[in-house]
Amino acid sequence: MEKGSTTVNPSSFTVLVSTPSGLSPSQISVDFSDAYDRIPHSDVSLENTISEIWEQRTLKNNSLFNGKKFRYGGCLLDAGDGSNSEPRLCLHLGLTDYRTFVGTNLSPSWERFLVPSEDDSVLCQHTSSPLGNGAVVETIDNKILVLQRSNNVGEFPGHFVFPGGHPEPQEIGITSHQYVKELAESINIKVSQEMFDSIVREVVEEIGVPASSLSIPTFIGISRRNLNVRPAAFFFIKCSLDSKEVQQFYSSAQDGYESTQLYAVPMVELENMTSRMPGCHRGGFALYKLMVDNRKIT
Repeated sequence: MEKGSTTVNPSSFTVLVSTPSGLSPSQISVDFSDAYDRIPHSDVSLENTISEIWEQRTLKNNSLFNGKKFRYGGCLLDAGDGSNSEPRLCLHLGLTDYRTFVGTNLSPSWERFLVPSEDDSVLCQHTSSPLGNGAVVETIDNKILVLQRSNNVGEFPGHFVFPGGHPEPQEIGITSHQYVKELAESINIKVSQEMFDSIVREVVEEIGVPASSLSIPTFIGISRRNLNVRPAAFFFIKCSLDSKEVQQFYSSAQDGYESTQLYAVPMVELENMTSRMPGCHRGGFALYKLMVDNRKIT
């Protein structure tokens, strides 16, 4: 099985959901529940490799720590009828952690955790599948911001990516599912808001631009990298600065660990760069393109 993983193209992807009209925060809801947590695999020896891999990784790198992440367990899209009701999306999110992500999705044996199924939530029921995020940021002079990953990072060194990371449960005080059920509705609202707040934080941290220069993010869909089935939600953000101003902010803000260079490119050039993107980010470009095409029609 380990050998089989090398046959998966690292830049191949699957679009899990596409909302080319773009969804605002009011159109996104969340069902946060332990019903969407990972199901342990019945093969105990395979399950035991999770802790073994984590122990090996922490011995090599003592700066690794095990933080909580939101687990992607699927979604429900109501397309709306176009006249009275607008499209709405409900994200199904559970809880996972970085340790389980390293031991399942990033394991050399990741394919053994998959269940043969066309249904994504069944296919990935034994994987950690933390929901990542990414932003297609367009400057006032219509350039798209792309980062080149440094050679220090564990995944895809030197590749092109959109700014992004993960929404963080700890940011809104979630460490487990142990809370009063009566609070479920307010928790769901908090988690939904974190989906949008977190992507702004990522852009500010990775690009260095002030949050005040960024529009409210618009959700455009979820793509999944076929290699180790990693899902990511993508957003479109308009920046009120031009590409030269953005470069100045980046040069004074970036620490050089995660990325070494920022590119501000037109769409044609961006398309040429996608062959050197991880699959989930290449999927992000596909979602952006669908949004642009939808704008032309409407």
